[in-house]
Amino acid sequence: GGRQGWRGESRGSPQQLAERYADLAASHSEALRQREEREWHNARLRQENARLRLENRRLRRENRCLFRQALLGPGPDKPPAEPGEEAEALRAQLGQLQEKHRRALRHLRRCRAAGGPEAAGAEDGELDELLLDEDEQP
Repeated sequence: GGRQGWRGESRGSPQQLAERYADLAASHSEALRQREEREWHNARLRQENARLRLENRRLRRENRCLFRQALLGPGPDKPPAEPGEEAEALRAQLGQLQEKHRRALRHLRRCRAAGGPEAAGAEDGELDELLLDEDEQP
């Protein structure tokens, strides 16, 4: 008799119990394998994300530099070109955008200090990068 009460031994024949145990062991092994695979994949994605953040930061700086060069004209070692109306308008627009950017960063700093939802919504480290970039500018 393979059947006993719930306080007794497990129900089923020894062969059925062995098969059930083997199935459980196989399921457990597969779950562990999948977990390890997910952890490995997540680690790889984190590394790629960090690499892309660095590349993104480098490209933003390069872009900003090129944009300023185009708007502000040649440096002190080159003779200044005659600025046109469009260049003057773009310089004024750049100044306005820079001021808006500074005000937005001040607002985010205040939100972060107060623990507000605006700062919590920023991607991890993104606000730190913006604040660091602002501090590095002359």
